[in-house]
Amino acid sequence: MKSNEQIRALINRLSRLDAAQNWDGALNPAQRAAVDYLARANRFSRSPSHVADFLGTTRGTTSQTLKALMRKGFVSEERSSTDKRSTSYHLTDMGRSVGGTGSLLLAALEKLPQNDLANIEASMRRLLNAAVRENGLKPFGICRTCLHFKPMETGGYCTLLRVALNDAETEQICHEQVPA
Repeated sequence: MKSNEQIRALINRLSRLDAAQNWDGALNPAQRAAVDYLARANRFSRSPSHVADFLGTTRGTTSQTLKALMRKGFVSEERSSTDKRSTSYHLTDMGRSVGGTGSLLLAALEKLPQNDLANIEASMRRLLNAAVRENGLKPFGICRTCLHFKPMETGGYCTLLRVALNDAETEQICHEQVPA
């Protein structure tokens, strides 16, 4: 097997093992992925289309996933006050309680030396960026690393959306992110 094929197989196996371990009866892997995304997304990036773009699924699949999460009490839905067609999803207390818990992959990563983790993160980031560019996908990224981000004494400012950001929001994923 060629090296690239082997790397792809390893990434896929790790992802599947991690997802399978997180299927705890309450959430299936797609629902868990949506909860994990919403836990990390900023207030501008929580629409069904943003969730679908990030997870690489169809809007219909994502809509059904979000509806199931709402029925189960993990998310709430909020309609925009300015555009009634626009919907945003937010984690409930129950949704926040399951984010990032019990991950096989996180447990394995915690056992690796810090130097290895830094190298893995840098390599995975380059790999993801190449795949995103190659396929014309949205990069998504942390607000503070965006071209539109301006640091302030507390938090920051998004020059694209023209809004102030609190400290926590500068560390969240944004759909509008353009790498600086």
